[in-house]
Amino acid sequence: MSGKLTFEEALEQLEMIIKRLEEGDIPLEEALEIYQKGMELSKACHDKLKYAEEKLTKVLTENGEEEFYVSEEDQA
Repeated sequence: MSGKLTFEEALEQLEMIIKRLEEGDIPLEEALEIYQKGMELSKACHDKLKYAEEKLTKVLTENGEEEFYVSEEDQA
C-alpha cells in the first residue's frame, strides 16, 4: 500500500488522517483503523526520508566533499 506512494502522496494522506482524527466525530473502531493506517504512512515517510539522507551522505562523501552527518538534535 504505502510502499508505492511517493513521499508527497504519503504525507498528504497522513495529513488528511490527522485532520480527521482531530475532528473527533468518528466511531472508535474507525478511529483505530485510520490511526493504524496513519502509523503505516508515518513509517513510510520516515523510511523515505532516511533513504534520501543516506543517499545524500553517500553522494557528498563520494565526491570528496566533507562528511555530512545529521544528528537527532538537527532533526528536531
